[in-house]
Amino acid sequence: MYVGKPSAIVVVWLALFQGLHANLDYKDALTKSIIFLEAQRSGKLPPNHRPKWRGDSALDDGKLANVDLSGGYYDAGDNVKYGLPMAFTVTTLAWAAIQYQSELKATGELQNVIDGIKWGTDYFLKASRKKTLYVQVGDPNADHQCWVRPEDMKTPRTVLKIDENTPGSEIAGETSAAMAAASIVFRPFDRAYARRLLNKAKLLFQMAKLHKGTYDGECPFYCSFSGYNDELFWAATWLYKATKRPEYLTYIHEEAITATVAEFSWDLKYAGAQILVSKMFFEGDKTLENFKNQADSFICSNIPESPYAQVKTTPGGMIHLRDGANTQYVTGAALLFSVYSDFLAEHNQKVECSNKQFDSTHLMAFAKKQIDLLLGDNPNGRSYMVGFGQNAPTQAHHRGASIPVGTDSSNVNCPMSFVYWYNKDVPNPNELTGAILGGPDINDQFHDKRWESVFTEPCTYVNSQAVGVLAKLATKSIA
Repeated sequence: MYVGKPSAIVVVWLALFQGLHANLDYKDALTKSIIFLEAQRSGKLPPNHRPKWRGDSALDDGKLANVDLSGGYYDAGDNVKYGLPMAFTVTTLAWAAIQYQSELKATGELQNVIDGIKWGTDYFLKASRKKTLYVQVGDPNADHQCWVRPEDMKTPRTVLKIDENTPGSEIAGETSAAMAAASIVFRPFDRAYARRLLNKAKLLFQMAKLHKGTYDGECPFYCSFSGYNDELFWAATWLYKATKRPEYLTYIHEEAITATVAEFSWDLKYAGAQILVSKMFFEGDKTLENFKNQADSFICSNIPESPYAQVKTTPGGMIHLRDGANTQYVTGAALLFSVYSDFLAEHNQKVECSNKQFDSTHLMAFAKKQIDLLLGDNPNGRSYMVGFGQNAPTQAHHRGASIPVGTDSSNVNCPMSFVYWYNKDVPNPNELTGAILGGPDINDQFHDKRWESVFTEPCTYVNSQAVGVLAKLATKSIA
């Protein structure tokens, strides 16, 4: 069959697409991605809080259980505080501060990242008491029936917890990982605070191990479909990094259950732990080879040029696992590829996928492409980060952003709140600066409509996974 030359129109389109956003401002994207996390804060806001349209909220959280649970983060566009995704947000933000400390310092954003970590860990210190961990504040069903600012909400602030009678190994394990990773961040300049975090991390890991069980109290919104073995492995890995105590390495060797996966997310941590453990393999512990092989498998499953590639991509090349916050898989893969590329470069290693080899530059090029696609270098010629780049989205699915400041939304009944602020086809009055939204579907279609949450809802863990990669891109010359 004869294949002629591509038409002039196709050539021009490809040229425009490939060169459209060749000079993305990663420093600006980094700054804005952190500002979004500030917009998600709950509790009494500090004087230097940057999103001026936000105010204090949920100051009485925990009152129903006679504990102070003010603070922490709202996970997305609603006003509920979920423990599992909040902890994952803090773990991945701490990972960025550890792996890319010098890059964050060079961009002037290290302190803002540290402040963001501490906003989460201060909350976790209050939420973990004796043999109890408070894991959720708010009634998601009631909350989702109302479209009001967090400052004005009147929906029930129900408190959920796990303990020895109501186990939740996923949440206990992830919160342990968050505290352990954060302790590494704080140790150089606040040893007392780092010690408090590490002590809590150890206790929570014991709680997760001794009282094993899946907690379904956050279903159907944050059901852990993968079980708790990945969180136990993840927590043990961070505890070993934080303590160097042999008991955690022994757990990794003898007790940790692992799996070969193609995804990294708030629910599935195996690949993250495997990549962290691979560093120890490269440094000489050859008994960890199985984990290194599984880390390689994650790479081989995601990189399109691999014979073992199994993760689908959009026509523009963005990985797509499922609709609804799909960008979390994009930033998650970018983070893991970026960190693993660092390890490969440091130890002069390559990933083998059957008859193909990929070195550190290949991995980082893939990470960069995923971030570039999010920031506007895509077939749609639009950014998926609010307030950044060309044709940025304006209708984020987000209560606080969509209701004008000064409006007393508490005086509007719940059904009418959707009429006034949810269903109006107009830009949000408050810019949710830096929020990476849910992103396009498998066909690169994107609808900037508040009521189509699969496209327009942001999540804290989408941004937290992007922070480290953006810092690296902002300070390094990467083709």
